[in-house]
Amino acid sequence: MILKIKHFVIFITIVGFASCGDKPQSLAEVKGKQLPISDSLMRSDSIEAFVAPYRRRVNEVLDSTLAYAAFTITKEEGELNTPAGNLMADIILEQASPIFESRSGKAVDFVVLNHGGIRSIISQGAVTARTAYEVMPFENNISVVELNGQLVRRLIAHLIQSDRPHPIAGMQIVIDRNNRLESVNIQGKPFDENRNYFVATSSYLVTGGDDMGFFKDGLSFEDTNYLIRNAMIDYFKKADTLRPVVDDRFIKLN
Repeated sequence: MILKIKHFVIFITIVGFASCGDKPQSLAEVKGKQLPISDSLMRSDSIEAFVAPYRRRVNEVLDSTLAYAAFTITKEEGELNTPAGNLMADIILEQASPIFESRSGKAVDFVVLNHGGIRSIISQGAVTARTAYEVMPFENNISVVELNGQLVRRLIAHLIQSDRPHPIAGMQIVIDRNNRLESVNIQGKPFDENRNYFVATSSYLVTGGDDMGFFKDGLSFEDTNYLIRNAMIDYFKKADTLRPVVDDRFIKLN
């Protein structure tokens, strides 16, 4: 009998504690309004004083000279390849190759970017970290995609059919006056449709952006976690003078 009473007391105690617990809460209503931000808002002197030293330091870092552009570099000069596009693709090839090789033991074969991803010119004169932010404002990493010969063939066809000079490096494409393919060389050797190639590109294009769906069908993917913008900054630091030109990496025969 005593044992039953003890069990009953324990049961009542547990129920009591449970009833004292917080009851589940649910959101009943959300209210809000749009607060437009414009020059009409009064500046807070205290906030401005707090932010000012940080702004000065950020501007110092962004505006320190890293390299020098011998002339204004644009993506508009050239039909099938451009100075800005060639510079960008060459930067990716040089900066991404050692990272990918150290992780995989394999080499990057070539680079493909998109013409629209270059958002600004590089003005003649001092080249800074701010320059890199202006040219590449997106948070895109360098990714390396493994493509078989058939997918590379699709990639080449896309580059030929496109009405924009998408940046490439590590490969040469030659077409005739009727846009028929004459030859493709990758790392100085004729394209071999029976082997796989490792292509460095942007994390945006890996998802099939800019109609480059062949990247989505890749056999393997390696995100370097290296922002294209940071690759540019690292390259600028060691480049001294930038002199990219239109060359023969993608040409049409007369």
